[in-house]
Amino acid sequence: MRKNIVAGNWKMNTTLDEGVELANELSTMLENRPVNCDVIICVPFTHLVAVRGVIAGSQLQLGAENCSEHDKGAYTGEVSASMVKSTGASHVILGHSERRQYFGENNEQLLAKTRLALANDLKPIFCVGEVLEERENGSYNDVVRGQVEALFELTPEEFSNIVIAYEPVWAIGTGKTATAEQAQDMHAHIRKVISEKYGNDIADNTSILYGGSCKPSNARELFAKPDVDGGLIGGASLKAADFMGIIEAFD
Repeated sequence: MRKNIVAGNWKMNTTLDEGVELANELSTMLENRPVNCDVIICVPFTHLVAVRGVIAGSQLQLGAENCSEHDKGAYTGEVSASMVKSTGASHVILGHSERRQYFGENNEQLLAKTRLALANDLKPIFCVGEVLEERENGSYNDVVRGQVEALFELTPEEFSNIVIAYEPVWAIGTGKTATAEQAQDMHAHIRKVISEKYGNDIADNTSILYGGSCKPSNARELFAKPDVDGGLIGGASLKAADFMGIIEAFD
């Protein structure tokens, strides 16, 4: 049975003190409150150790926003999967559209990152999605298929540890949101692509999150769709009340 997941992606926001304060606020709000999903906060590298201390014993899980495709060595400024794991993180976001767009990350690099994350017992939240031009010219299903297939060198056992996040790039930070029907159609397409390679059991057990301007006002409608298993939340994860509103969309 696949998990429902709400994951926050803080991106390049909050100082260390602000991040600790936000994590503490979320931890307090979740205390003694039953939730019907896994809750993960993916924070800047600089925050990982301090936030781990704040959320220890709470319902919150810890993730990073990226890791290197290299295991170790002379790569100044990079952070390896083993370093991320050593902070106490359990998850890592890979292939976010901002990484693909601004830093030129390609399928080969992302497969290498994914393999290193898995080798270090991190669960990748692997992002896929189309830009506006691809949505408008009708190529979006093929684009997303190609991004998912970048992982198809993984063994079935390895792939079973992947969480997919579908982010229509045209709906990130723009205020636009894919309709619940558009989200469902793409999530079902992704699940079909996975099934063609790994079979129905693995496809049915893969959590697929929606990641495009999800907020308390639309989360319930999105999460009600049969193939939408939660959200990868950007801006709304930076306000504890908004993030809680999305978590509570899973009754």
